[in-house]
Amino acid sequence: MSWQPAIDPRCDQQPEERSPIDTVIVPRARDLGGFEVRRALPSARRQMVGPFIFFDQMGPAEFLLGQGIDVRPHPHIGLATVTYLIDGEIIHRDSLGTLQAIRPGEVNWMTAGRGIAHSERTAKEARTAGARLFGIQTWVALPKHAEETDPGFSHHETAELPTVEDRGTTVRLIVGSLYGRRAPVWTFSEMFYADAALEAGARLPLDASHEERGIYIVSGTVEIAGDAFDAMQLLVFRPGDPITVVARSPCRLMLLGGEPMDGPRHIWWNFVSSSKDRVEQAKADWKAGRFTPVPDELEFIPLPE
Repeated sequence: MSWQPAIDPRCDQQPEERSPIDTVIVPRARDLGGFEVRRALPSARRQMVGPFIFFDQMGPAEFLLGQGIDVRPHPHIGLATVTYLIDGEIIHRDSLGTLQAIRPGEVNWMTAGRGIAHSERTAKEARTAGARLFGIQTWVALPKHAEETDPGFSHHETAELPTVEDRGTTVRLIVGSLYGRRAPVWTFSEMFYADAALEAGARLPLDASHEERGIYIVSGTVEIAGDAFDAMQLLVFRPGDPITVVARSPCRLMLLGGEPMDGPRHIWWNFVSSSKDRVEQAKADWKAGRFTPVPDELEFIPLPE
């Protein structure tokens, strides 16, 4: 998805030195015309959690009949996009010729590498019935050795994603490895990304083997080390500290993290790179029409001036 305008998230540093929580990020809502977005990453105090450099909550939204999302073709470099829906449907098209619908519980992983363009829209059939949308869009920064890799796309159905269930918790692994399981999506670095549902009173330990870890609270209230946190907050934990999430109410969480990225990244519009010059080249390439176009799309998002 293209970098949509959103209000910068607020970061609240935990004052307690003994707290396992390093940073609390509160994304602020931005209404894009019947479609609300909350951005948790990047933020003023935290660019990434593991390789995750962009984290947007899309919706929940219910569109008027005939309406939906129309994200026109736009470019990416140096990253992989990960789309995961809780409700609704998105039709993905890209410059590789991919045409793929994504529905709740499935995963789309698009590797931009040296350059790709794509669009995301609501299908005509969904508009006729009254479209809904609720999901998470993340960008994964590629390590330096893979920034210029060939672009690619993979889609995995719900049944392909490993699920771990234990005493009131259900965790679906979207990307990477966690709790002794590994998702089928091929990645360029060690990471984890999972969708967790907790019944009230359930406890969920978060493995400390990954150096950088965070949870985004989609719904409900959780308790960590005696402190309570409500929905729509991203909690980033200190490396190595034992973490157990306790559900004070039925909750839904996104678990994310992995090994630290090999240096900071420059991020401008939809471009991510370890090199400022590479970002400038991507800007010039899009403006000059040198990206491969998306088939069957006649419009595009111009380079912001």
